[in-house]
Amino acid sequence: MTPALNKSLPEFEAAATGGVKFTPQAFQGQTVILYFYPKDHTPGCTTEAMQFRDKHAEFTQAGAIIFGVSRDNLASHDKFKQNLDLPFELIADTEEKLCHMFGVVKNKIMYGKKVKGIERSTFLIDPTGVLRAEWRGIKVAGHVDEVLAAVQNLQKVAA
Repeated sequence: MTPALNKSLPEFEAAATGGVKFTPQAFQGQTVILYFYPKDHTPGCTTEAMQFRDKHAEFTQAGAIIFGVSRDNLASHDKFKQNLDLPFELIADTEEKLCHMFGVVKNKIMYGKKVKGIERSTFLIDPTGVLRAEWRGIKVAGHVDEVLAAVQNLQKVAA
């Protein structure tokens, strides 16, 4: 079942770095940012991860927790997290269950060949587990600021 705007997330479980088991219920009461990215250790994904890292304190202050999601395994995620000193966990979606659930697997052209890849996308889940915003096919530049503004706006509405 694909999550829909202004609806509760369906049940799912995913393994993340730090021994974290991610379920929407486990983070009830917190705003959750799920950002999907194509691959660890690649230029665009590194830039995006560093931008989320650099704004992490502001997201935390606004009551949000961040999770990066890609098809890489936990070992790759651990290395990526360590190399960039990321203060948030990364979900290993090696079987593409979350990627398919959120509809972020797309056909892309890479070096003239058709390949299946992850469309860079971000999802904002409110403290009650409801999907409040989604950004699909985004460009890295300015995106993290846009997500932060949406989180801060959500916090104001809840207050």
